[in-house]
Amino acid sequence: MKGPADVGSGGIKDEAVPLSSLIDRLNERFGTDFNEADQLFFDQIRASAERNETISEAARANNFTNFAAYLDRTLDELFIARMEGNEEIFNRVMTDDAFRSAAREHLAREIFESVREL
Repeated sequence: MKGPADVGSGGIKDEAVPLSSLIDRLNERFGTDFNEADQLFFDQIRASAERNETISEAARANNFTNFAAYLDRTLDELFIARMEGNEEIFNRVMTDDAFRSAAREHLAREIFESVREL
């Protein structure tokens, strides 16, 4: 006779949520009304974290629980840096006509093509 192959603690764990459904989960759980455009904020946080060598090293060197605890201590810094980065882009778009023109031209093309594909 074989014994159980998988032994767990029996505790309830939060299920892993793909980043693409994070906004849906937050809306459902907290009654917010965020949309797909708001997902970009979290995508930016993730990309910043993945490019950060210290955070990457922590992910490679630790199990998930220890890494999540480490990330919890550094997450505010990522949020603040992203907010400041968005403010920098906003200020540049609003004050630099050439920058705004380049951004407008690129966005116009991408939006036009995306909408027409639907």
